[in-house]
Amino acid sequence: MLGAEAPRDYLLIIQNNAEARSSGGIPGALAVLNVDKGKLTLGSQSSAGALGVMSPSVPIDPEQQQIYSHRVGKFMQDVNLTPDFPTTASTAQAMWERKFGQRVDGVVSIDPVALGYILEATGPVRITNPDLVSAAAARLPTELNGKNVVQTLLSDVYAQIEEPRLQDAYFAGVAQEIFAALSDGRGNAKGLIEGITRGTAEGRVLVWSGFEAEQSVIRKYALSGSVSGPSVAPAQFGVYFNDGTGAKMDYYVKRTVQLVKECPKDGYERTTVRVSSTNTAPKDAASSLPAYVTGGGVFGVPAGSVQSNIVVYGPVQANVESAEVDGQSTNFASFGHSNRPVGTLALRLAPGESSTIDFTFSKIVQHTEPNAVVTPTVQDVKDVILPTATSSCDQ
Repeated sequence: MLGAEAPRDYLLIIQNNAEARSSGGIPGALAVLNVDKGKLTLGSQSSAGALGVMSPSVPIDPEQQQIYSHRVGKFMQDVNLTPDFPTTASTAQAMWERKFGQRVDGVVSIDPVALGYILEATGPVRITNPDLVSAAAARLPTELNGKNVVQTLLSDVYAQIEEPRLQDAYFAGVAQEIFAALSDGRGNAKGLIEGITRGTAEGRVLVWSGFEAEQSVIRKYALSGSVSGPSVAPAQFGVYFNDGTGAKMDYYVKRTVQLVKECPKDGYERTTVRVSSTNTAPKDAASSLPAYVTGGGVFGVPAGSVQSNIVVYGPVQANVESAEVDGQSTNFASFGHSNRPVGTLALRLAPGESSTIDFTFSKIVQHTEPNAVVTPTVQDVKDVILPTATSSCDQ
């Protein structure tokens, strides 16, 4: 895959966690990653917006279309509404080929947090593109490191650069410098491996190959981002977030996810997935944050508020039993994906507001310890996923 036998081209997707998608964030900045005998260079760069609307849509399987709508195959911005990265990647590959006539060999996804891990090892990089330096106009750093890259890319860039095209270009420019540092062998090799390993463990680095022989190996590991198959633990739950604001407000949302083992019923395990969310945006966010960040109410969500579509997967063959919001029973949408039960619910939070959603799954046939996989956000994953709790049961 690193071009040992022949050069390879991969579509590089940089997921923007400030606008949540199931596998991380909206894929705003895109580039072609050229690999030849291990040497990495970034080729042509683009953005999700530049690809436009796919008509007709790229076909996706009916189960996922029912949950995530036709938008997955219609807009590059929405290819990762689904948490299943092989679906995201193959759809993105088809969109890229349809738009530019180039068939890439695979897809690699990374987010700014993982870029920060890489920068910790390579050392800082400088933005040298004159257009980007001019766009930043001394308001954004031209030298990025592991400490400032996340805030710069997920918050400051929107406050300082108003034009979306230049925002995406700044993203791509940063990625270009980082991959140049990687290819040049800068920094500490041990630290680099540790950073990429950490990013992969947190779901921030995902890989898909268009060659079945390679993909058959990748799908065995979490690196594949699959929701079914050998990389998925038997009692795995998945908690995924999709932005419903149409803006960049997820930078301000803090969440925790906890599994609660309930009392068994009729010989089956039962588990509640508890998702707590807080909108930490300032109370005057409607006026103090740029309209591009708040959405300005264009999509029906008041400026400063954040709306999240929360999607929760249970283990195979289980059922979604019920849902509660802040202790009150509520209606929810129930689906199935690869024999896994799926519950979805929309949550809207004003600045400073918090809420807790509980999805309870029943008829769980697995008797192994449950585990959770969560959309990687700006937060450290260890602060998001809390230790599993157990309800007290009457004997």
